[in-house]
Amino acid sequence: MKTTLGQYCINVANMERAVAFYHDAIGLEITNRIEEETFREVILGTDGGARIQLAYHFGHDEPIEHVNSFWKHYVYTDDCKALYARALDAGGESVLEPMVLERWNCTVAMVKDPDGYQLEIIQNDD
Repeated sequence: MKTTLGQYCINVANMERAVAFYHDAIGLEITNRIEEETFREVILGTDGGARIQLAYHFGHDEPIEHVNSFWKHYVYTDDCKALYARALDAGGESVLEPMVLERWNCTVAMVKDPDGYQLEIIQNDD
């Protein structure tokens, strides 16, 4: 039996802002848009990679409430510093500036997206 992870869905308070962050700043491609009577979803991803599904429920304009079950999601890149800067320019909040982790031979940074979800940006330094 083969098992793989597909996509995960996060609620967002402002769909346009979230799409601009994940598409324009992070660089994920929009693969699908869904518009229903009570919600809107946009799916973004990369060729052969996992996908993120952004969900907005009409009438829920308050900030997203975060509890302790979700910590962060990972974004891999070949230029950690540049992607970190783009994320900040697009409304992200710095959690950890880019730093080299020699033990794991990588450069990492962490930002919060406009809804407060944490992204760990990783560049493998092979």
